Amino acid sequence: MTIDFQQLISEFSNNLKLDYDLKKKNWFNIGGKTKAFYKAENLKDLIKFLKKINNKEKIFVLGAGSNTLITDKQFNGVVIKLANNFNNISLLNEEVIIAGSAVTDKSLSEFAMENSIGGFEFLSCIPGTVGGGIKMNAGCFKREFKDILISIQAISKSGEIITVPAKEINFKYRESGLSEDLIFLSASFKGVKKNKAIIQKDIKLLKEKKEQAQPTKIKTSGSTFKNPIDQSNKKVWQLIKESVPLEKSFGDASISEKHCNFFVNRGNAKFEDMKKLINFVANSVFVKTGVKIETEIKILE
Repeated sequence: MTIDFQQLISEFSNNLKLDYDLKKKNWFNIGGKTKAFYKAENLKDLIKFLKKINNKEKIFVLGAGSNTLITDKQFNGVVIKLANNFNNISLLNEEVIIAGSAVTDKSLSEFAMENSIGGFEFLSCIPGTVGGGIKMNAGCFKREFKDILISIQAISKSGEIITVPAKEINFKYRESGLSEDLIFLSASFKGVKKNKAIIQKDIKLLKEKKEQAQPTKIKTSGSTFKNPIDQSNKKVWQLIKESVPLEKSFGDASISEKHCNFFVNRGNAKFEDMKKLINFVANSVFVKTGVKIETEIKILE
């Protein structure tokens, strides 16, 4: 049994939209509409909305949209975007930060720097939110979310709030193993006291490294594939480079000239164009090397 969203419009007014276009809500600038789009301003409203949905609809939580490929067809479910109160960030003590799941990784890094807390510098180079970062154990420059996380607060899709200590999370490379039933609300992180000027300098160096190696200011969703750490000593970009004609494209979906694990929308790429490119590259790498590469980006269809 599905939900009658028309009945919910009056109750959730401006925060619930039907037949909502997702194209501008992701970095690829690709995608169609979702049956319903709900912007949760605070925990009370989110709980109320989840109770109404009552697990009768597919739910997808959209963060910054920085590593998401969305179907051009209608998504037959509910997309939830956490806003306002989920953007809060504060100090618990001189080394511990509490951040809402909608806080961007860059903002968390900057907050840590302003408070002379080290260990968060790598986050300045990750385009996403705290919630998404924890979910996929995002990282770069040999640092990952698991290295700074103390605990997370989450809510199940049926409305139950839980706290999960980091030591109980089975983190792996680009995986947290946390249930798909959980929506992350906030998290606590621990760093170390460090001179602000040194943090600033370290962030600048990391950003320079990133800009030299990766495409910026273009329609891309970051690393397309995970490094196949259990199958090969080579980085995924090395496997792609030796297996795939890098000029290959489908429509406006193509491989970045700057970094071949970054795929770009050069204009008006469609979902199927990008999906064909992803499948072509994965298959080419397997045929050439025998390595099965997995996507790092999330595909919503």
